[in-house]
Parts: sequence; structure tokens; C-alpha cells
Amino acid sequence: MKLQGSFSSRAAPAMALAGMLALLTRGVEAQTIIDEWANVKVPPPPDLKKVRVEPQTTALLVMGFVRDSCNMQRRPRCAATIPAVAKLLAGARAHGVFVMHSVPSTNPTGDYIVKELGPLADEAIIPPNGPNKFLPVDPEFPQFADFALDKILKDKGIRTVITVGTQVQTAVLHTAAEAALRGYKVIVPVDGMSGDSVYPEQYTAWHLTNTLRIMQHVTLTKVDLVGY
Repeated sequence: MKLQGSFSSRAAPAMALAGMLALLTRGVEAQTIIDEWANVKVPPPPDLKKVRVEPQTTALLVMGFVRDSCNMQRRPRCAATIPAVAKLLAGARAHGVFVMHSVPSTNPTGDYIVKELGPLADEAIIPPNGPNKFLPVDPEFPQFADFALDKILKDKGIRTVITVGTQVQTAVLHTAAEAALRGYKVIVPVDGMSGDSVYPEQYTAWHLTNTLRIMQHVTLTKVDLVGY
């Protein structure tokens, strides 16, 4: 009995400590972003800045404005950006900016782009290559196997990239971030980017202006704040 009592007296503190650790561990495990999702505080919006670009060293990437999706029925937020993007595109063309259009895998010719933003005959097409336009082209399109966006931009002496597009969390986010990581100056007009809801747009704006080695190269702006 004495041995049992001695064991119990020694075991009790250890068991109590184990219980406390278990409670603390459960508390820590409960504090994941999923558990706290509803309590996340929205950060303040980033500043929009006036920018002036050098047309001869600037490229405008117009991405994902496809007729069968960028419309009031399927993506009203995309449709709402068309006038601003059209204005940006007109200004870029008038000043000799290098313009490129991305196209969907369903039609890699540019025929499916909304009429107001359709490519001119001498404007370049970015073939289907996923959300990051610097990636190799989808192997389903071997005719574009030699396409390399970075080489095209560097061969033309491009140092500044303007990105606009729909499905903002894909093409705009990843292409803008990749351009920044490669050392390009990146301009993102927020009235030229859209998601299926406001959250992807908010997240994209936050990511581009809060990520080291990206934020140093990215400027958020609006179409009316872009000058030449």
C-alpha cells in the first residue's frame, strides 16, 4: 500500500501537467485560419497612385476577356470593366504601347475576345498557357511550343508591364507577380481587373502590395491615373 501511495503521489502532478498540455494543445489546434475565418479583420485598402509610363518600353497585357463569359449574364463584374479597359487600350494604342491579348484554350486565335477589346491585326496573341502567362504553352497546342513571353518582352526592350483581366486571382495575380519577380515594373489598374465576386479582387490587390519582392515592383492605379 505504501508503494502504491508513493506512486500515486508522484503520478498525480504528471497527470495534471499532461491534462493541462492537452488542453493547451487543443486550444492551439483550434486557432487555424479555418476556425477564425469569420473573425478575420479586413486590412485597410492599398493606395492607388498616379503613374506615367514610357510607351516604347511598356507592354499592355489584356487577359481573359472572352465573349461567352465576360458578359452581364455570367460575369457581370467583368462586363463592368470593359469600358475602362477599352479606354486603356485606346490610349495604349495611340501612344505605341506593345499590346498583347491572351486567349482561351477553346479558341487560340483571338476570335472569342469581346468586340470592344478585340485585337488588331498586328497585335500579339498569348496562346493558352494557364494563369501565369510566363509559363510554357499548353502542350495541346504544339503550334505555339516556341512561345516565350519573357523572351518576347525582353527582345522588345520592355521594362514595364500593365496587366488587366478577368478571373483576377488567376491571370492578373500570377502574371503580375511573376513579372515583378522577374524584375519588370508592374502596373495594375484596379478598374481593369475583375473576379466572380469582390473577394478575389480584394485578395489580389492585397497580395500584390504586401508580398516581398513583388510589392516593390507593383503599383496599383486606375485607368484615369495612367499617363504617357
